[in-house]
Amino acid sequence: MPITIPLAAAKTVTKERLRVERKPLLEAQDILFMKAQEAGSDTSAIVTEKNRLRNITGDYVDDMDNLTDLKAATTDAS
Repeated sequence: MPITIPLAAAKTVTKERLRVERKPLLEAQDILFMKAQEAGSDTSAIVTEKNRLRNITGDYVDDMDNLTDLKAATTDAS
């Protein structure tokens, strides 16, 4: 008998994996943000990227409806 993985459980696991993956990326963006603020530079691109990273565990994963997509989910912007 094949193993069945509930989609809700797979989404939870995927979200946790993405949280771990995005943590160093958010930390790097925080440093860039502080440096840009100190230099008086525009921070809008940094804020946009931080928001994209934060939203990865929301609709991005919630809208997926199969295990193949969940396995392939990544924090890459491409």
